[in-house]
Amino acid sequence: MLELARGISQWAHGFKNGVIFLFNTGEEEGLNGAHSFITQHPWSRAIRFVIDLEAMGIGGKSSLFQGGSAPWAIETFAKVAKYPSGQIIAQDLFLSGAIKSATDLQVYQEVAGLSGLDFAYSDATAVYHTKNDKLKLLKPGSLQHLGENMLAFLLHTAMSSKLQKVGVERQEGTNQTQAIFFDVLGKYMVVYTQRLAGMLHNSVILQSLLIWITSLLMGGYPGAISFGLSCLSIVLMWIFSLSLTILIAFIIPLISTSPVPYIAYPWLVVGLFGAPAILGALTGQHIGFFFLKKYLHHVYEKRVPSLSHDVQENLINWEAERWLFKSGFIQWLILLVVGNLFKVGSSFLALVWLVPPAFAYGLMEATLSPTRLPKQLKIITLILGLAVPVLVSAGMIIRLVGTIIGIFVRFERNPGSAPDWLESLIVAIFSAVVVCLMLVYLLSYIHLSGAKGLVIFSMCTLLALTLTAVSSGIFPTFTEDISRAVNVVHVVDTTGRYGSQDPASFVSLFSVTPGKLKKEVENLKDEEFACGRNRTLDFVTFTVNYGCWSSKDSNNGWSKLDIPELHVESDSTSDVRKTRVLIDTKLATRWSLAVNREEISDFTFEGEKYE
Repeated sequence: MLELARGISQWAHGFKNGVIFLFNTGEEEGLNGAHSFITQHPWSRAIRFVIDLEAMGIGGKSSLFQGGSAPWAIETFAKVAKYPSGQIIAQDLFLSGAIKSATDLQVYQEVAGLSGLDFAYSDATAVYHTKNDKLKLLKPGSLQHLGENMLAFLLHTAMSSKLQKVGVERQEGTNQTQAIFFDVLGKYMVVYTQRLAGMLHNSVILQSLLIWITSLLMGGYPGAISFGLSCLSIVLMWIFSLSLTILIAFIIPLISTSPVPYIAYPWLVVGLFGAPAILGALTGQHIGFFFLKKYLHHVYEKRVPSLSHDVQENLINWEAERWLFKSGFIQWLILLVVGNLFKVGSSFLALVWLVPPAFAYGLMEATLSPTRLPKQLKIITLILGLAVPVLVSAGMIIRLVGTIIGIFVRFERNPGSAPDWLESLIVAIFSAVVVCLMLVYLLSYIHLSGAKGLVIFSMCTLLALTLTAVSSGIFPTFTEDISRAVNVVHVVDTTGRYGSQDPASFVSLFSVTPGKLKKEVENLKDEEFACGRNRTLDFVTFTVNYGCWSSKDSNNGWSKLDIPELHVESDSTSDVRKTRVLIDTKLATRWSLAVNREEISDFTFEGEKYE
């Protein structure tokens, strides 16, 4: 930010708006810095727009991940940034609550009603906010990427008169003006409004329904049954793929020393979950393929009984293959309809994965008449159909997987509250979803390609090798650069103390990274730590359900005079109950106060401050 300020100062000619650089703290304690500025600082009344520079990693691209309410700003960023990067799917995840986190931008939006953009680094998420969060892990070019993009955007925005109208637009804005945005390989950013997205989606949905209805009417009863069986293949594909990956998710904590053995080596996910997801999807689809062929056999016996057995078998196989390919259109069409109904920004993915494959199929494969006999699908159809979808979404999926795995280092807000299999279950479901959605077209080619046996053998071998590597510990869960997040807290517990009784003192060891602390305690065996779930610790803002504790030498190095005190000075009941409490924070600089809502149903605060 200092370098940005220096750069802007060299170009600050003709500015119509001032640029304030805010360096604040207190984010991790509840976004206190941003809240204090926007509610108390005299400059806050002059703020029209906010740019929040965040990080949930320590390098890579600084990507736009929130800002849908400011379409003009996103359009400007896309136009002037040298390396525009951003994905609305990250915004959708934040708004859905799937990511239990918040940024300073949310304070500015909710408290002051301001619009803004949120940018963040997301590479090496696993080491962020740990002892290994070091400068040497910062990728070369990361700061340059952010600097060049921000300098161009700030210069353009400062000279624009658009900010003077932002307040009016914010009051008049609706969901129709929300921005949809995504980048293509970090070189070009696509931006359009929700209104345009709705028009485009409605048009594609209507045309798709018309084409399907016409096709089914022309195909008659056999076409309708074939359509139903192809949909069954999709359902079976999902069931088998999810079942196998979820099974592996439950097995991993039983065979590994860590419930998340892939944190340091994320590529292990390919073998642990990608392989069973593909096996399950291929198995489920093949069962649907079998029933579809069986039905088509009866149809062809009545339709063209004069054909030889070999020719008839080929025609049945080719038509069944086509129905499997077209079934991919159905699932993406359903997702497009649902996304359009609920105004989900990332519905563009359904559009991208529906239109190009459908267009390629219509161009290269469509028979246009039920009397024409089918032919085998061409490889060029697959290439033409998947080129655009893969280009748009492959990088996004890879980065999203890496970010999800990295988040697991700090996943348990209340240590020990989640089952050991939860994190692997999340990755398993995500892997199955990606496979079933994005490989559905490719899988339809495998059944007749002669590569089915090789694919099954390869996936089984990969899964077996990966499970063996995980169970034997060949790839350690943590490395020199990627370690688990462990907290060591000296606890002085005054609960239940009466009169001159001494408070309880002990050292608590716990981790927000899933898994037991056996290895850590082995390295601290002289400290006499005991571990388990039989000593729940309530730290007001979070609870430790599983941890370790030791009272050895815990009475040394501190004074009773340093302990914050809470004293009830008076407690009276008239029309309402009034309790006067004195809190002496002593030397404490950060403290939290909680009210037990199980005991107190309603309350108000009145505070007095004594220096």
